[in-house]
Amino acid sequence: MTVAAFMELALYDSDVGYYARAAQRSGRAGDFFTSVDVGPIFGELLARQVIEMAGLVPESRFELVESGAGNGRLSADILRAIRRLDPPLYDRLRLHLVEISAKARAAQPATLDDVSERLASSSPELPDSFNGVVIANELLDALPVHQVVMRPEGLREIYVTATRLGTEDSRLTTTEGALSTPALAEYLARLNIELEPGWRVEINLRAIDWMQSAARRLRRGFIIVIDYGHPARELYSPTHSAGTLTAFAAHTMGGSERPAGAPAWLEDPGNRDLTAHVDFSSVEAAATGAGLTTLGFLDQTYFLLGLLDPDVADLKTRLALKTLILPGGLGSTHKVLILGKEVGSPPLRGCSYRVRVT
Repeated sequence: MTVAAFMELALYDSDVGYYARAAQRSGRAGDFFTSVDVGPIFGELLARQVIEMAGLVPESRFELVESGAGNGRLSADILRAIRRLDPPLYDRLRLHLVEISAKARAAQPATLDDVSERLASSSPELPDSFNGVVIANELLDALPVHQVVMRPEGLREIYVTATRLGTEDSRLTTTEGALSTPALAEYLARLNIELEPGWRVEINLRAIDWMQSAARRLRRGFIIVIDYGHPARELYSPTHSAGTLTAFAAHTMGGSERPAGAPAWLEDPGNRDLTAHVDFSSVEAAATGAGLTTLGFLDQTYFLLGLLDPDVADLKTRLALKTLILPGGLGSTHKVLILGKEVGSPPLRGCSYRVRVT
């Protein structure tokens, strides 16, 4: 099977999938750490950007859509901040949580708690048509990717296979074969990327599909994508020529080759997170090709600094902010792509400090 098919089973299968079997996977007791785990300040800062965006969408009903919402923690933080800062917007806002895991969806009402009255839908799919804001925080990096490698004879795809089936020492390993779809070579050709022999990279066709779908369903409003990744010229370069696909378990990363030659991300499928860096160039190109306008692409550090009030006095909040914005951590590894549709090119508060990608 392709690496993408393996990831689909390992992450999202309803019986054995990593995300499908638990309502929450991040945090100190989980396998990895996200901006939401730092505390409510991340959602509160996002709420300020949502409030500004809502002022640019004149429709009487404003839809907040979070894709890859998990149990709804981020949306809960955003809604509580909006209720405090802009009660009229809170009253006209409807929340849609998009999440594939049935267990996570079941946990959403309890997580939302006092703001659950704003929940309009909880589904694996984006709403068909809406005006408002879509937020995708660390969604695209968890979508299944194809992995390819350049050989002297041309581009080859990596496949996952099992050896010694039916025996006690059966295991998963990888092999190379012809491309499963011409879309993989076409993807690199669109970017004008020429891989050197031996380079191994990931191609996320699903991220393109997601962006095109979100752009089609959004009538007027904005899309905010927050994830770790790079422009294509950096992602497909000597720096990342071994690929970025990796696994996380108990806050430990595993991605290197095992002595037997099989990659570590094949170990213990269904019990570890699998992730690969996002190609923001292709995601942005898919968005603009679908009628969206790029309003900003910047480090999370600069995005949050633009939304920050300068008089933060609470020590706990200041420590949380430090975690969110310090270079070398979440602040610089995470990028923010802001897109608009039928809203012109407004100067946004989140882009007011500095629009820079490091």
